[in-house]
Amino acid sequence: MGREFTDRDMDIFNKLAPEAGGNNISQMGHPYPFILRPISHRFAESGEDFRNRLEKLDRADVEYLADLAIEGKEDVRGLEDEDMDSFFSVLEGFSPEKLEELKDKLGMI
Repeated sequence: MGREFTDRDMDIFNKLAPEAGGNNISQMGHPYPFILRPISHRFAESGEDFRNRLEKLDRADVEYLADLAIEGKEDVRGLEDEDMDSFFSVLEGFSPEKLEELKDKLGMI
C-alpha cells in the first residue's frame, strides 16, 4: 500500500502530467502510490519526454522527490531505465550531494 498524496505531491504530479487533469487515480481505480512511476509508465512517451517534464520542476521540487526516494516513499527503481537516468541527471544538475545520498541509499555507489 502506498502513501496518500499531499497537496505538494499533487502540485508536482500536475506539473509533470498536466494532461491527467488533476486526477491521480490509476486505470485500476486506485490512487497512485508514487509520483514518478506513473509519469514514467503512463504519461511520458519517451525518455526525452520524461526529462522534459522533469525540467519543468524547480530545484526544491526535484530535491523533494529525491528526499521521498531516500525515505523509501518514492520509487525510482521502478522507472524505465532511461527515465531513472534522466531523474539522476536532473537531480545532479541541482544538487550533486543529494544525488550521492540517493545513490548511496539505493546501494548504487
